[in-house]
Amino acid sequence: MPKNLKYTVFLVLIAVVAYNSFYFKKLDDVKANTGSNAGEKFDAAAYAQNFWTAKLLPASAHATELSTLIPLLKTDEAKAFATYSHALGIGNIRYFLVKGDGKITAVSDNDVTVSLPSGEVVKLATEYIFGNAARDASGLIKITEFDNTMDLNNVSAELNKIIRNSVLPTLKSSAKPGNTITFIGAIELNKAHLHLENLEVIPISVHEAAGMGVREKE
Repeated sequence: MPKNLKYTVFLVLIAVVAYNSFYFKKLDDVKANTGSNAGEKFDAAAYAQNFWTAKLLPASAHATELSTLIPLLKTDEAKAFATYSHALGIGNIRYFLVKGDGKITAVSDNDVTVSLPSGEVVKLATEYIFGNAARDASGLIKITEFDNTMDLNNVSAELNKIIRNSVLPTLKSSAKPGNTITFIGAIELNKAHLHLENLEVIPISVHEAAGMGVREKE
């Protein structure tokens, strides 16, 4: 076989092998077939509702008493964070699932101020509900459950929506200065810049201590 012909045949074989080694797919098809539920779009609203009902509300029974947490934060900050806080990532921002009771001393457009029996003051947020406190405070969500950060962030948004739609309306309409309430909520604290004055609590469950009927909608 002539040398030029051998060279041509060799090139053809290389081209055939290369062609069969690669295939192309539309980008949308690739995206649709990635993740734990290939071909299915993540339903953040459904996930959040299930998490709220099946995990977060039951876990609230084991929330940390503010009467325990606040003094510990003042005397042994490192132990308080190590024992009671949660977060999905590393860093100074940590979240706590807390509970307490006290007398309402003020009601504003943005929050309800509650004086605890210990004399500490906390504010139950009633207007600006955002961030990851409700999602991360219990420590029951794992980052490995999600294929991307957008899904994770959407879960936070949906949990905050549940709070706005199911917890805040009755709290805002029924809370009055002088009433005594019990509450469960989530707080965000920064280890590097710890401020305990007027702690803000994202409410998860609120009840009037004497049965006045301040309850979140189921």
